[in-house]
Amino acid sequence: MTNTLQSPKVRAVLDRLFEDAARDGENGPDIDAGTWSTATPRQLADACQAIYMPISEPGGRLLYALTRAARPATVVEFGTSYGISTAYLAAAVTDNGAVTDNGAGRVLTTELSPVKIAAAQANLEQAGLADVVTVLAGDALETLSGVLEPVGLLFLDGWKDLCLPVLRLLEPRLAPGALVVADDVDSHASMADYLGYVRDPANGYVSIAFPVEDGMEVSCWTGA
Repeated sequence: MTNTLQSPKVRAVLDRLFEDAARDGENGPDIDAGTWSTATPRQLADACQAIYMPISEPGGRLLYALTRAARPATVVEFGTSYGISTAYLAAAVTDNGAVTDNGAGRVLTTELSPVKIAAAQANLEQAGLADVVTVLAGDALETLSGVLEPVGLLFLDGWKDLCLPVLRLLEPRLAPGALVVADDVDSHASMADYLGYVRDPANGYVSIAFPVEDGMEVSCWTGA
């Protein structure tokens, strides 16, 4: 069974990125605390362009496993950053394509920071995963409005106050049984509305918390 995560190129890139991300505490946002609440999304992205804000390695393996199991033709990621979680998703999509006749599918990922976009694309090229990834540059609420095909897996790891709006935007595109995965649900108070939404059966989800690092919520769309 193919497992691209164990290939030397992918492993080398992920090891390097996790090592770099471990220094996030040394690189605070380049913005005055008093202006944070009034800054535009672009200003916030520029202020955080040196911060990786990565998924954890166990969280990455969970993403890989879920994507291998669900075999989505289209994966959407909200929040590329430096491409760590993107690499896990792309590895799974690539491996799915290696064992089917339908091709590898693709990953659509979103990022506002030009610095992070360039870095993520370079990292994915180095890992040999760039062919299945399209980075959508700009405001996710604008770029993702152009997604027309069914989405089989949605990963939410951008600004936490936008996770619910992004989900609601893409909800009409979710395929029956689609998986929606949100990261850092235990460490951000702004995720309360999101959790309240996906945990209410009336909204069409079966949802469960998964104890990975700062918490991940895995939700299955039942098509309410």
